[in-house]
Order: sequence, then C-alpha cells, then structure tokens
Amino acid sequence: MAVARSVWGYIELRDQRLMRRMNRWRAPRWFRIWMIAATRMGDGWIWYGLGIMLFFFGGPQRYSAVCAAGTAAVAGIFVFKALKKLSHRLRPRQIEPHCWSKILPPDQFSFPSGHAMTAFSIALVLSYFYPALEGALFFLALSIALSRIVLGMHFLSDVLAGMVLGVTLGCSSITAFSSFGLL
Repeated sequence: MAVARSVWGYIELRDQRLMRRMNRWRAPRWFRIWMIAATRMGDGWIWYGLGIMLFFFGGPQRYSAVCAAGTAAVAGIFVFKALKKLSHRLRPRQIEPHCWSKILPPDQFSFPSGHAMTAFSIALVLSYFYPALEGALFFLALSIALSRIVLGMHFLSDVLAGMVLGVTLGCSSITAFSSFGLL
C-alpha cells in the first residue's frame, strides 16, 4: 500500500507541476482557438456527425463500423462514469484557476478523461474499417486529448489513462464483433 501511495504521490506531483505551467501559459490566439474547437468537437457532436455520414456513405462495411464504434463509445461512457465516481479526483481548475480558459467541465471529477477515452476508442475502430482516415482520426483524437490538459479540464495522467482505456475498448469492440462474425 505504501508503494502505491508513493507512486500516486509522484504522479500527482508531476501532474500539478504541469498544470501550473499550463495555467500560467498565455498561448497564442490560434492555439487557443484550436484547443477550444478540439474540446468542443470531443463533446460528441463530431462523432455523431461522422457516424451519420458513414451510415449513409460508408460503403459495405458501414453497419459494422458504426456499430463497433458505437459499442466502444457506449461502453466507454459506463467505464469513465464508474471510474469518476470511484476516484473523486478534483479537476485542475478546482485546484487553481486557469488564466484564459473559461470553459466549464461537463461533470465534477477528473479521472479518467472521458473525452480522450471516447476519441481514442472511436478513432481506433473507425481506422480499422477505413485505413485512409487513420491520420485524420488520430490527429483529431490527439487534439481532443491535448485540449483537455491545456484548458485545465484534466491532468496529464487523466488523459493518458483515458487514451489507454479508449484503445482497450476499441480493440475489445473489434475483437467482439469479429468473434461473432459481424465484421
């Protein structure tokens, strides 16, 4: 137990140091616009829009792609809500106010990042079905994840955990759909 507490203390110390640097950094205007746009895209509407477009124009694999991505995203919602209730980790902006971002968080707790989890699970699944979109999907997922740190919504460890869980959910969804012969 002492080792776990020591490791967590090490992570928290590094997280808070990065948070303070981010909170005091006066980012260029173009970067602030990019981060705010990325975090808003991660609110879900970009994924709904992409799902609708793929449903109508996604070719023969469209049903499998949309169902597998949707399954990963819905599973992610349950996972991050459960983990947030267990962790009760404060958000960075609850510890120290951000110097320029005034975006309000969607919920109370920080760990893990649901935006990063959803972005990476959907990006992974859709890039499996549409390899030509892989670069754009992962650029979008990385932008969303980075925006959560820059805007003071999450600590770095929250976002990294969300990314790992998102990739795990994406791989699980692809595996589940292929084992049932749905891919």
